[in-house]
Amino acid sequence: MAINNIIFWILAVGAIISALLMVTRKSAVPSALMLIVTFCFLAALYLTLNAQFLAVVQVAVYAGAIMVLVVFVIMLLNLRGEVYAITGNWKTAVGLLAVTGILAQMIAVFVMANDILPKGLHSKSTELGTVESIGTKLYTSYAFPFEMASIILIAAAVGAIVLAKKKLT
Repeated sequence: MAINNIIFWILAVGAIISALLMVTRKSAVPSALMLIVTFCFLAALYLTLNAQFLAVVQVAVYAGAIMVLVVFVIMLLNLRGEVYAITGNWKTAVGLLAVTGILAQMIAVFVMANDILPKGLHSKSTELGTVESIGTKLYTSYAFPFEMASIILIAAAVGAIVLAKKKLT
């Protein structure tokens, strides 16, 4: 077994374990912290696939900015006394049944498609995942949608500032 496969499986198992720990925590703050760990494992998985840009964006945007916002909202809501218990009702049974079905499908696909899956990365994967190739494509082929997204984000930021200012005064 190649070292790349070993690293991939270690990171994949780490991501799955941290995701399971995230959904099984009783408090919101440890759950959010485990989500950050999951995002970091996913960023490392992107690095094993030679997608450096996606790895940096994963850490900067999701593990950085969005999770700071989530933790800030959790602290703002002051949820430390709230503990939600899973009760044994029909919704829990339906959820467990759905999870079991999805897990069975994933195992079936993994077992049946073992010959179909690619054995390695594409020859151009080292070129396609770099910041240079994504930037070139973004600023040439997708310049207009990129500028429209930036205008929408600026409008949202201005709207949030206007709403916050009205509440303070």
